[in-house]
Amino acid sequence: MEAWYWWMLLGMAIVTYIPRAFPLTFLEGKELPPVVSGVLRNIPFAVLGALIFPAILYVQEGNLLFGIIGAIVAFALAIIFSNVMVVVLVTIGVLAVYSLIF
Repeated sequence: MEAWYWWMLLGMAIVTYIPRAFPLTFLEGKELPPVVSGVLRNIPFAVLGALIFPAILYVQEGNLLFGIIGAIVAFALAIIFSNVMVVVLVTIGVLAVYSLIF
């Protein structure tokens, strides 16, 4: 392999390692303020929402309603049930029936 490949791989490893090592080394044994803890606790949900929302709009080319129906069904089921598998399977079933009808 070429040298640029290894330099790129090393750069990606360093950039990935720094955000993980920083809290472990500098924040070890320190208590974070409740506001900071609350923000850090909600970051995974915000990132997940940012990843999922564009996929809802472009899940089926030319049919925006397909993604919106899937999102509404999944959101409603997520409020009712706490089991992720139920939400995923029922949403897939609803969208399969919708795609057969329309």
